[in-house]
Amino acid sequence: MKRFYDGLKKGSVMLVDTTLRDGEQTAGVVFSNREKMRIAKMLDNLGVHQIEAGIPVMGGDEKEVITQIASYGLQASIMAWNRANIEDVRHSLECGVDAVAISISSSDIHITHKLRTSREWVLENMTRAVEYAKKEGVYVSVNAEDASRSDMDFLIKFTREAQAAGADRLRFCDTVGVLEPFRTYEVISRIIDTTGIEVEMHTHNDFGMATANALAGIKAGARFIGVTVNGLGERAGNAALEEVAMALKCLFGVNLGVNTKDFLNLCEYVARASGRPLYPGKPIVGSNTFAHESGIHADGVLKNPRTYEVFSPEEVGLQRQIIIGKHSGSKAVKMKFEEYGIALSDEEASDILSAVRSASVDLKRPLFDKELMYIYEDYLYEQKRPPKAQKPSGEEN
Repeated sequence: MKRFYDGLKKGSVMLVDTTLRDGEQTAGVVFSNREKMRIAKMLDNLGVHQIEAGIPVMGGDEKEVITQIASYGLQASIMAWNRANIEDVRHSLECGVDAVAISISSSDIHITHKLRTSREWVLENMTRAVEYAKKEGVYVSVNAEDASRSDMDFLIKFTREAQAAGADRLRFCDTVGVLEPFRTYEVISRIIDTTGIEVEMHTHNDFGMATANALAGIKAGARFIGVTVNGLGERAGNAALEEVAMALKCLFGVNLGVNTKDFLNLCEYVARASGRPLYPGKPIVGSNTFAHESGIHADGVLKNPRTYEVFSPEEVGLQRQIIIGKHSGSKAVKMKFEEYGIALSDEEASDILSAVRSASVDLKRPLFDKELMYIYEDYLYEQKRPPKAQKPSGEEN
């Protein structure tokens, strides 16, 4: 668990991955214990700083696997999630975790309609649970559920009482994803300026702004970002680990020290385990992220990848693809045939491109390599000349 506590000393931005807790709360998703162990190991190898492993009070398989993860000797801190009561925290401590999240609603809509109680009751139960956990020597995150819809004065009071009880940080939960980045910056700035507490961003994606809101929180001074692999999570999901890490690296110049080359393997494994396949346009790791079909784009990438790629595909475990289809240009066609050892003239490439575009429209998709060769063979037949001899493998043009 050295990685997390070293990060605390350095004051660096840290990732808190909750794939095994909030990610598994995605409707219809269940991880087996073996899958949970594998995901925890992969997250640790990646370099995630803290792993929220689950909810011990559920008992059974859940408590068993959290205990296994906590005893495995990972470098990441292992956190368990709890309601704001001592019994929940006891279950977590029995698992051997070094950190606990103590969660309770802070918005009036939750307090009135979900908890059916009062603000005073919330503060009393939160402080009692925090004090108990701190006496047991664990790191404590206090989760203000629905913080983004909470009265700001009460949220400040909630935060100060959490601090007084010994809480190490506030998890600011945009539980229903209603924040936007400008408001996020304003709210997080006020909390930090007023209380000085460490803040974790826990953002949901209901309006497609989970990653943006998480980054806005970092801009405002938060140091922790709650994430899940592939953005799994309740309803529209959470901020995605891979998106947050690469945005921090490429847009903010913040290198978290994570092994980004493992992203594709991790994301594909979690996609299979969760039964939620990666869609082609998924940011960072989707199969289309580095696929170029448009003639203008493909030409630019062939000349210099930086023209249409912010970072190289190898950084996240992918490979560049030049797709041949309706929107391709003749230069991409020539490049593709060079891979087959065939050097096309400009005229040949132009003629073949016309046939490629026609076939792509009929098929409503790009073409496979064999289909391109069929088009080439048909073209040669129509020209009534023998095929060009293919160059031996490895021979230069």
